Amino acid sequence: MISKKTKYGLKALIYLARHYEQGPILIADLAHDERIPKKFLEAILLALKNNGILHSKKGKGGGYYLGRHPKNITFGQAIRVMEGPLAPVPCVSEMSYATCSECDNELACGIRIVMKDVRDAMAQILDGTSLQDVLERIEHAKEAEKGILNFCI
Repeated sequence: MISKKTKYGLKALIYLARHYEQGPILIADLAHDERIPKKFLEAILLALKNNGILHSKKGKGGGYYLGRHPKNITFGQAIRVMEGPLAPVPCVSEMSYATCSECDNELACGIRIVMKDVRDAMAQILDGTSLQDVLERIEHAKEAEKGILNFCI
């Protein structure tokens, strides 16, 4: 399960992707529009900035904005910044590998075998889903919703 921090971070990134061509966005506006506590949002945005996903501009006309085009930022990148490795156990992590102290034979460990599949499947979906993809999926969902509403009397 993802944390509130990660959920808010993803909401903020989707918002910034939606407003990509409009320049920097004020934290106060983002917090208000997405109903995210401002202080919490500040820490989240700073973490995303420190990892190169966001950039910021100070002063008049300042705020936060995406560091790259929305098609070049994936959910996987963002989640790793906020949550750490995607792996459910350390022995299957590609970035933070560690052996499990209770494991006698890592290669024949049933838990590791299954958890590696879980990590691989999660990474495939999250690393293959860009912010641009999410915006397109949101639009398709809205269109589908309108279509359903048009058939109701």
